[in-house]
Amino acid sequence: MGLIFAKLWSFFCNQEHKVIIVGLDNAGKTTILYQFLMNEVVHTSPTIGSNVEEIVVKNTHFLMWDIGGQESLRSSWNTYYSNTEFIILVIDSIDRERLSITKEELYRMLAHEDLRKASVLIFANKQDMKGCMTAAEISKYLTLSSIKDHPWHIQSCCALTGEGLCQGLEWMTSRTGVR
Repeated sequence: MGLIFAKLWSFFCNQEHKVIIVGLDNAGKTTILYQFLMNEVVHTSPTIGSNVEEIVVKNTHFLMWDIGGQESLRSSWNTYYSNTEFIILVIDSIDRERLSITKEELYRMLAHEDLRKASVLIFANKQDMKGCMTAAEISKYLTLSSIKDHPWHIQSCCALTGEGLCQGLEWMTSRTGVR
């Protein structure tokens, strides 16, 4: 009986959670993915298509899809939406000129039927750069407080040093039991 219970517990506790990592090109999506995986910076080039890796945090398995953010690829993001539980939106905190495009893409995703139950983690990346926008400034510009039908969290981070990334993962882990 104990063996059966242990197997069932293992099955339910090791459930995989699908995550899509999106954002405009050069925001730091791939750097963040490999910081999660290897805790180090890897040399990256623009992602054409996607990268996928499994990240395990406190026995919680996340299948993370890093999707290319170039303008020509954004129209295909919706092919990755099915069964997604978490959206990680990576924002380049120094790219003020394209924040309006990021806002459009965010609200387009949130309106998609396949993402109606997804939680949203926003990484305000490149906080180590002089003149970057704070997480609060980005939150205000994106009008995050108006998002009522998706749990969301914004986290300042620096993909190169890993600062702030663990806090974002902890928020996601805390949301896995809440559905």
